[in-house]
Formats: sequence, C-alpha cells, structure tokens
Amino acid sequence: MDALTVPANGGEGWYLSLMAPNTKGPSFAWLDPSRLYCNSQALSDCVKDLLKPFQNDSIDLVAGIDAMGFILGSAVAITLGKGFLAIRKAGNLCVETRTQDYSDYSGKDKLIEVRLDVFRPGLRVLIVDQWIETGGTMKAAIKLVEKQGATVVGVAAVAIENSEGGKWIKENYKYSHCVPKELQSQIDSKYLESFKTFSS
Repeated sequence: MDALTVPANGGEGWYLSLMAPNTKGPSFAWLDPSRLYCNSQALSDCVKDLLKPFQNDSIDLVAGIDAMGFILGSAVAITLGKGFLAIRKAGNLCVETRTQDYSDYSGKDKLIEVRLDVFRPGLRVLIVDQWIETGGTMKAAIKLVEKQGATVVGVAAVAIENSEGGKWIKENYKYSHCVPKELQSQIDSKYLESFKTFSS
C-alpha cells in the first residue's frame, strides 16, 4: 500500500499494513512502524485506538520515550489537550535529572533520564512508546515516573509483544495497543503477512 493511501474499507488496525519490513539486516529492528505516521488518517486512527481504553480516566500528562515515542506521545497529548514530557536517553538534558538503568530489546545496558521539575505526587501520567518488545525500556520509564510519586495511569504503544516483559506490563498496568487479536501471533513471531505485498 502507498504510504499516503487511505483504503475505502480499512477495518480494525488497517494502518498496520503501512508498517515497513526491515531491509537492512539483523542489527536493526525487525520492522519500521513509523511509516504509518506519514499518513494523516493512519496516525489519527492509531491515536484514537490507543485512547479508547482511557476515555474515562483522568490523565494529567503524557510522557513519551526517546525517540519514536516522542512522535506518537505528542500526537496523543495534543488529542487529549494535555502536556507532553520527554523521557530521554541519559546525557541529553541540561537540567537536574533522575536516571534509571535498563536493558533494551537488543540486550544492551542503557540509562534513561527525566527532569525533576514536572512530576509530583498524585500526577496521573500516561506513558507512550512506539513499540514494546522485551519491555525493558517501558519498565524503566514506569520506575522513573513512580519514584517521583506520580501515578502511571497506563501504557500505550503501537504494539506490545507477548514477551516476558510485555506480558508483565499487560498484567500489572492498564494498557492499549493497536494490534487486533488475529495479528498478535504475527507480531510475536516478528513477521507480518502484509510484508508479502509491501512496496516501498
């Protein structure tokens, strides 16, 4: 499907077919979800789907994880009419921060950080990232939010894989993602049937 095309009868999660397969080898993620952001209807529908479980929840702030979570998180924040806070890779903020260590999907040990002058006890935060594979980055973001007394209302991502970490997040926090049940096994096996007809 052309990146800017909107199908007449899209169906649930239609925009997932816009995601691009990896063409650069194993040192890269297995797919590129960000292609769907190029399509205004796809981005709008994705954000609406992510917010459905939180329609009756009080949310004060949206936090997005470096880097692709910034795009989706900002779109979510604007839709809600709320502010957006960036959870950064460590070493990028020029103000006082708190850091949290974690291992990402590739197994590398890393640090993320967040500024100290926004969170406060009772603040209700929705955390957004593009994709949750092993769950390590999201768990670290949750810890950063909770260590400063704020409350994690929920977690949202284009997809949450059924890895050990992904399952832990689903069991312990309210969550949303855009993957219909019939596509979850494809997500977990890291190959989408839509790749067969993908054209760049």
